[in-house]
Amino acid sequence: MSDTGRLRDTYVAAIQHDLAELPEKTTLVGVVREPTSWFHAAVDENRPALAPPTGLLEDVRAEQETLESEGVADAVAHNQAMAAVDFDRRYREHLDDSDAASSAIEGLIERLRGGKDVALVCYENTDEKRCHRTLLRERIEKRR
Repeated sequence: MSDTGRLRDTYVAAIQHDLAELPEKTTLVGVVREPTSWFHAAVDENRPALAPPTGLLEDVRAEQETLESEGVADAVAHNQAMAAVDFDRRYREHLDDSDAASSAIEGLIERLRGGKDVALVCYENTDEKRCHRTLLRERIEKRR
């Protein structure tokens, strides 16, 4: 039996600027709903089913815009908006209720069990901003 692969996460700018410290053969798996062409160029594949649902993202953006219009700084507004719309609970519900998300998670778990290293990738730098990658990574780690 092969060793279990490692699960990591990073953000696309870190990959583009060689700031992500990942083993050479790590599969870069995007987890964004609507990736840009330059995002596609930075990852090996994308699994939109693992991104937050569109309505949840719209709720976060609207709340963040309101907070920023009141003078709240970008990263603080982002994090406060996620809390205000109950992001964590709603995203976990999406992972629980979506057959496509469940299937994508199972596929990643199979790779990890097979010894493949995987990195979850989206846009947010988690040094300052909360991101669904953290919740997704926790979910995958619990199930593998």
